[in-house]
Amino acid sequence: MDCAYFDTGACHSCTTIAMPISLQRATKFERARAAVSVAERERPAAWLPLFGGGETDFRNKAKMVVGGTVDAPTLGILDRELRGVDLRECRILLPGLREVQPALAAFIALARLVPYDVGARRGELKHVITTESPDGELMVRFVLRSTEALPRLRKHLPVLLREAPRIRVVTANIHPTHAAVLEGAEEIVLTEEAALPMRVNDLELRLPPRSFFQTNTEVAAALYRQARDWADRTLGASPRIALASAGETREPGARLPLTPASHRDRKRIVDLYCGVGGFGLSLAGEGREIIGVEASEDAIEAARATAQSNRIEATFEAGDAREWLPAPEEAAGGKTAAPDLVIVNPPRRGLGAELSTTLERSGVPALLYSSCNPETLARDLALMPSYRAVEARCFDMFPQTEHLEVMVLLERRLAA
Repeated sequence: MDCAYFDTGACHSCTTIAMPISLQRATKFERARAAVSVAERERPAAWLPLFGGGETDFRNKAKMVVGGTVDAPTLGILDRELRGVDLRECRILLPGLREVQPALAAFIALARLVPYDVGARRGELKHVITTESPDGELMVRFVLRSTEALPRLRKHLPVLLREAPRIRVVTANIHPTHAAVLEGAEEIVLTEEAALPMRVNDLELRLPPRSFFQTNTEVAAALYRQARDWADRTLGASPRIALASAGETREPGARLPLTPASHRDRKRIVDLYCGVGGFGLSLAGEGREIIGVEASEDAIEAARATAQSNRIEATFEAGDAREWLPAPEEAAGGKTAAPDLVIVNPPRRGLGAELSTTLERSGVPALLYSSCNPETLARDLALMPSYRAVEARCFDMFPQTEHLEVMVLLERRLAA
């Protein structure tokens, strides 16, 4: 991929941009295969072809550092001297994200949102984070040091919405500390809409401002389709159901009661680190019980809303993923039934020893592991020797970089 920013030395974020895309993907495939090999056990896993998608115009989220001056702001990154470097025409961004940047820059000047000077520790506007949906709608988040600029932001917001009518959600994130962190804990919604609709395959997910979603929508859709295919093979094909979730009355974070082994007639799927529900809702169907667990309460509320609007029966709870599987003694004694399938999509740090060990001892017959870090994937798989990798696939979620996504279907080996 040709890039003027890279050629002039302005930006080196795309670390493998000089490498042909075919070689990038071959290298990623080998990294993924090496990670999964620790769980192949008696025989090699079957590898599906790498899913690539586009090598440009793929990133659905622009995390722009604001530099320069209030009258001439830069939107991009900071150089080594902490000066703003403008990257508005970055080619990995979706076209709609590039197109809205001039309107955002003009709005910064109009609303007098003074760029934050990292070296001097003064100013107000730190970042502008913009997300584009598959339908071309946008969510814009202004990351501010304080609420000082809020009155001006609100006053001039109609101008921005008129100049960029595809903007659906605008928020102010308050990030008062001087730290290398993208955003703060407080989010103030400034528009009527508080979540961005994200249409993926046959689902319309809801994306709140501070919730995780894969940055490559095309590849995310392929991940969800692959997960559905593997779930159908593991559990038996099931048509999508059309039942509205009745909701739950438990206290937030309360653990779901485990179903006694003798009282179950539906396949139970537990989606750990479920985010806004993309994986679990993609697997929903007649005869299936979907339970999603995620630490972010905002993401859980969004997943519940998606389930209801898509008329899918599912339960989502905010909580610690490590607490949502039967205790080993429960599963071993047959007192409670382990889930029929568990989906895990952890952050880069992986599952860790505690959750990996819990899964190993849980009695869960099948596990679907989606990982953005082959190294932590290999570590976790080594802690689950009862599982064998049956099938795997590599996804080029992040072209022009070394990062990748790999998903593997694991099945528990029969006792000798």
